[in-house]
Amino acid sequence: MSALRVVRLVGAAFLVLLLAACGSRLDPGTVADVNGTGAQAEAGAPNADGGAAGPVDGAATDPAAADPGAAASGGSDPGAGTGSAAGPGGSSGSGGGGGKGSATGGVKAGSCAGFKNQKGITDKTITLANISDISGPVPGIFESAQQATRAYIEYFNSQSTLCGRKLELVNLDSRADAGADQQGYVKACDQAFAAVGSMSAFDSGGAATATSCGIPDIRAVSVNPERAACKSCFAAYAIRANLIPDSASKWFAQKFPSSVKNAAVLYINAGAAPVNSKSMAAGYEKGAGWKVTYLQGIDVAEFNFAPYVQQMKSKGVKAVAYQGPYQNSVKLQQAMQQQGFKPDFFLQDPTIYDKRYIEQAGSLAEGAYIYSANDLFENRNNAEIQLYLSYLQQVKPGAIPNYYGLYAWSAARLFVEKSLALGGKLTRASLVQALDNTSSWTGNGAHTPMNIGTSATPPCLKVAQFKGGRWQQVSPGKYMCGRVVNSGIGG
Repeated sequence: MSALRVVRLVGAAFLVLLLAACGSRLDPGTVADVNGTGAQAEAGAPNADGGAAGPVDGAATDPAAADPGAAASGGSDPGAGTGSAAGPGGSSGSGGGGGKGSATGGVKAGSCAGFKNQKGITDKTITLANISDISGPVPGIFESAQQATRAYIEYFNSQSTLCGRKLELVNLDSRADAGADQQGYVKACDQAFAAVGSMSAFDSGGAATATSCGIPDIRAVSVNPERAACKSCFAAYAIRANLIPDSASKWFAQKFPSSVKNAAVLYINAGAAPVNSKSMAAGYEKGAGWKVTYLQGIDVAEFNFAPYVQQMKSKGVKAVAYQGPYQNSVKLQQAMQQQGFKPDFFLQDPTIYDKRYIEQAGSLAEGAYIYSANDLFENRNNAEIQLYLSYLQQVKPGAIPNYYGLYAWSAARLFVEKSLALGGKLTRASLVQALDNTSSWTGNGAHTPMNIGTSATPPCLKVAQFKGGRWQQVSPGKYMCGRVVNSGIGG
């Protein structure tokens, strides 16, 4: 059996959930809110998107990015207005409405005159592929990405068409393996028009294949430098491994000024985690004055976490940041409890923002922190978040929402809005160009603005803590914005 491929998704908020299932039917009130007719829509009135490309090493931050709004506009392109999907010959498609939360995003649909069938497109359908880690050492690890992509496609198909075509989804399994990821993209290049919402810890595997065939690849998240370098590859969560936002690390430095001077960064020694964790440690030191005295990878098959805890105790570590799957987070915290080691704070990437982590960790979860670049599922005033949760339950009752799924949902929306605007000019090359020109994408307010074209790590984050039996935001404002620091590692 191959080693566990775990991803440390650097620079922002990779959230998994803590929300109970929303039921198997879409709440009509949610739909009304998303389309701008309900009370929630008024509570979270749209603001203009802020700039997503954060300043590097001390440049001033665009203040607009600090408050994108709970239901901010999904796209930043000038001229985006109301309109539904275009049908054959440039006529209006079915349903959809004109609101920014509708399946079409309220974009002005381009004329369908001249629309041509091509790879993955027939008279009736446009085929999309999702290539995610489903089987492997951790079965179903990124299944949420495929579920969310399917959810958005069903949402769109229920309301609209793209120049008379419905969307179809082909799911492929990258098996937490670079070779399988490459094989998946060989199939996608041949069978699909575009890849949407994919998520793999070893996404480096298919990067060269995607580049060579020119398939538009709108991922949930890109985690390896090779994928970031792919010319036709983009991600709803746009990040680069060497670019580290300092907003969360500075928040901890202000709250725990002495603790961050003796900090530990631990990570799973597989996949993208080593380079991303080393970059994070260097970025925190450079950008927020942390001192990482213990930087340690832990092998995938390791079951005894006691030696690592003993090392932290001997070094007098006061703060612990861990990057890895929630299952191993629990093992680490159990070892810390058994040895009586209690740091001033425990920080994790948002993989522990998950109902299953809470169930397994029990009382150990109390006080744990996460950082996030997207809104919390608990925010009932964020109509797009609630739309994702509701439609997820429609396609997969009982499914557990998480941040992988949320960004896959955002990626599917991004594909739809850009393709609709192109209309009859839609080709693989024109879609890649449109994505390359997208500089401030919020997924209709689901997350902080992302610079899709440059994949520059966003400067804005929030910090949440599990306390009193629930996750709650503890940082000020909607998001904290600061610098993006070049760590010099992984670029």
